[in-house]
Amino acid sequence: MNPRSPSTRTDTLLRVQLAFGALLLALFLYVIHLVVVGNEPVYIAVSCSVLCVLFAIFAFFCLNPDMLRSRYTEETLFVASNMLDDLKEGLTAESAQKICERLLPQTRACSIAITDCQNVLACVGNMADDFPPGSPIHTPATHYVLEHGMTQSFTQTIGVKGESGVTRKIPAGIVAPLKIRNRTVGALKFYFSSPRAVNRTQYALVAGFSELLSTQLAIHALEQQEELTARAEVRALQAQINPHFLFNTLNTIASFTRTDPARARELLREFSSFYRSTLDNSGTLIPVEREIAQTKRYLTFELARFGEDRIRATFDVEDGVADMLVPAFVVQPLVENAVRHAMRDEEPLHIAVRVRSCEDNAITIEVSDDGVGMDEATANRLFNPNASPVDTKLPQGGGAGVAMGNISARIKRFYGPKSFARVDSQPGKGTTVTLHLDVLESIFVEG
Repeated sequence: MNPRSPSTRTDTLLRVQLAFGALLLALFLYVIHLVVVGNEPVYIAVSCSVLCVLFAIFAFFCLNPDMLRSRYTEETLFVASNMLDDLKEGLTAESAQKICERLLPQTRACSIAITDCQNVLACVGNMADDFPPGSPIHTPATHYVLEHGMTQSFTQTIGVKGESGVTRKIPAGIVAPLKIRNRTVGALKFYFSSPRAVNRTQYALVAGFSELLSTQLAIHALEQQEELTARAEVRALQAQINPHFLFNTLNTIASFTRTDPARARELLREFSSFYRSTLDNSGTLIPVEREIAQTKRYLTFELARFGEDRIRATFDVEDGVADMLVPAFVVQPLVENAVRHAMRDEEPLHIAVRVRSCEDNAITIEVSDDGVGMDEATANRLFNPNASPVDTKLPQGGGAGVAMGNISARIKRFYGPKSFARVDSQPGKGTTVTLHLDVLESIFVEG
């Protein structure tokens, strides 16, 4: 039996809330009846007490901010997951239409559109008839985004002449670029009926959705390149998509917009840099220092989410090693695996990342934590690419879920039989993951 979708559960919850509200109304009318007919005061007092208790319960379940935020997040995650499936064949009019239809109910926008570099691919909402698929791009903000590759917003009404010949007034909007690596290939547009609807939360959502769509478009482009597919780098990029990590970060940013707007802006900038680096680095060799920088950027979001006192990380990169080239996404997945699976309920988690040179032109990357650890059997299976995470309950790593077995397979593929990945762990004492990269036998060494 398949689990119900969040929208189905939301409809059920709404029906329960309506039924509960009807019960409250009936009880309220009954209390009024008791007062009018002059019934015993004790009956009136008891009825009023019951009414107050039920009203308090109703208010808690229907108006509690945490429950509302949790329900909204669950729905958004469900939409994001389905949205990725829509883009498996690339950016087309059909996929754009599906995505716009999925996004519209989840936002405050009155219309959502997706374009390529010249024309509208899809538009849903109250402006759908004015900007049908195939119509040319009209808005100056969209042209600016396509030209400069930067997210733009406007809160002053602009007039745009639609295909029907009628000039439509657009009070406000947010337009974000869709990119494959550094090349802008389209735009995601949210139009709003009021400038007040454009806030940092909506801006973060649009930016997040555009980054997510851009990553999936980059995957589609990479899958068409046989050479990169043979090197298994597509899997590394695919693994960077994790709606849970994405929307946990967006929710963290949204919460700071109320309590610390300056921090929210800082996190939003780091968030954009994080996903841009994800796209730029995939399928390439990068210096060790850049991989470390991406790992630190990832920790910025987890520190904001869990608190500065919950995660304490140190980095020690030996002189002369920082410029050496390694495949992207070999350090960040190990650190995230520690954050996701090693953290205790109360005590802070200490993570130490060390990179140093070894004899015979080798590099050792070591990621240690003092977390909950694991038993020997689990540790032995951790880097087994044939192990099933579902059956064995193995922890998964990756900036968005790279299987640890994938890291081991990439190391052996690129650095030869002398390279290895090793896990040393004890329950309750922590874990150390060691990557040994044999540079001399690397397939990247010329000659």
